Amino acid sequence: MASPAFTPILLALPSLTPSLAIEILPHGLTVHKIYVQADGRTHDLVIGPEDAIDFQDPNHAFFNTIVGRYSNRVPVGKYELSRNGVTSAFTALQNESPKVSIHGGPKGFDQAEWEVVEPEISTLFSDAEKSTILTTIPAAAVFRLTSEDGDQGFPGKLLVEVLVGLLNPGQTKIVTPKDEYPLGSIVFVYRAKLLTEGKKVVTPVNLTQHWGFNLDASLKEKSSGLSVNDHVLTMKASHTVDIDNDLLSTGKLNAVVNTHHHHVSKPIGKRFPDKGYDEFYVFESSTDGTTVPTRVPLESLPSLNLLQSIVDPNTPGTGTPVVKLESPKSGLKLAFESNQSGVQFYTANFVSKDTARKKIHGGTGKKRTGDGYGPQSAAFLEFHEPHAAWLHPDTTPTGYDTLLTSDELYNNFVKVDVTYHNPQAL
Repeated sequence: MASPAFTPILLALPSLTPSLAIEILPHGLTVHKIYVQADGRTHDLVIGPEDAIDFQDPNHAFFNTIVGRYSNRVPVGKYELSRNGVTSAFTALQNESPKVSIHGGPKGFDQAEWEVVEPEISTLFSDAEKSTILTTIPAAAVFRLTSEDGDQGFPGKLLVEVLVGLLNPGQTKIVTPKDEYPLGSIVFVYRAKLLTEGKKVVTPVNLTQHWGFNLDASLKEKSSGLSVNDHVLTMKASHTVDIDNDLLSTGKLNAVVNTHHHHVSKPIGKRFPDKGYDEFYVFESSTDGTTVPTRVPLESLPSLNLLQSIVDPNTPGTGTPVVKLESPKSGLKLAFESNQSGVQFYTANFVSKDTARKKIHGGTGKKRTGDGYGPQSAAFLEFHEPHAAWLHPDTTPTGYDTLLTSDELYNNFVKVDVTYHNPQAL
């Protein structure tokens, strides 16, 4: 029998044959499966092993897990942090290389066992938000983790709660062509606060979901293997973060116009770079974007209902995706909204064929058999703030430096609208 950490938590829209369902593992807050029913077929939209226990294998590192306390790459070293008169010391620990700390350090949130709690007993969502969960989100769960002071070099004891929920197709404002059908939406809301017992602390927080999508891997008649190069990608991005040879931010931005980074209804494989994609894209500054803040005064929590703003289709900015990913072969499309400044786009460049490929994706389900996923088998889309944003303020158009004090609440969300159109329709 699987341990609780590797026993999936299933969320499904209420139906005999749900149009949308998701399985989450408490281990690493890992998205094991995303099932959709479209035109009589079942699709699983994320890559990964058949058996949940195989997420422990090093070849599956960061497969669909949460990343924290800090996403992406930070230069190894010691830092003095300061915000609103509060100072703390932070040591970024090496794990990718002697110069680079990636995704929160040697033992980040992706390796932790998260506690599953009923939404009504969560502490980082207000009473009004708990009511919204119970009345508006038909399938939801909350996952909780406490990261101790000094964990991976980060200052302050941090409490994190993540809400995962599904919305019915009619609950979201999706602008689609007449022949495109909404199947539902997935919502992740990340909350965090410091538990300092009166002591003033400041710590970096920058969370994301490191999930990899393949929208036609479940097709039985696929002829081009598992490559996502035919997937069509659109981003509302104006720049990429400039990176050095260690993939660390230089603190500069590069415009995407007239480059292969300009993704507007563009197949991923068109002008595909030799080493694949692994860049952070900064979204355009726009007045029609989301108004949901990433950081709010902690004292305002009892009166907040930021969740209503995320799930209510009448909220300004909702229904306006910053990224779209679609498969002309399967007819499936994902449209992403977020209050983050950008997205890391990664084309599974270092994914090994020794990974275990799910049976629904045509694999044996077993690892180290040579029929795994391999490079370009997924589009990883990780919504967060730029690399080491407190070091490089010029890379953050919102001015958010990713520093959280004892007086503040962290609030990050991503919403994914799933739609389908018949690829054979005229």
